[in-house]
Amino acid sequence: MLTVFTFVPLASAQSTPTLSNIRTGQHPGFSRVVLDLSGLPTEHRVREVTSVANCGSGNPVDMPGSTEILAVTLIGAAAHDDNGNPTYTGSRNFATPNLNPVNRVALTCDFEATLGIAVGYTNANAWHRVFTLTNPNRLVIDVGL
Repeated sequence: MLTVFTFVPLASAQSTPTLSNIRTGQHPGFSRVVLDLSGLPTEHRVREVTSVANCGSGNPVDMPGSTEILAVTLIGAAAHDDNGNPTYTGSRNFATPNLNPVNRVALTCDFEATLGIAVGYTNANAWHRVFTLTNPNRLVIDVGL
């Protein structure tokens, strides 16, 4: 007797939320960096660091002009789709000349559903807050004077 097995996929699993855009803006007393996402990450972690490196190669990520760096890690997010195609096609390291105190934003990691963003700024006494919003989904990074 021949038994035939047929693979039936389960209901479509939620794919990893993806990054589509990075926006910046100046507000009275603070700079804002917004990561537009297709969904919310499982969690995010924030650290003040003195330097950042690419998560895949370990090579340093250049943050010229920044005296302080905020490293933001999104767990359960990516800048590419399930087929490896980029969903974020903008610059991966760019200056923000119209912002104060933020002066640079860099993508530092896009590997195994971990997305890393570095925000460089120039004021050692600056405050920061990082939070998510919905409708549309986004992660917001504020750095204030």
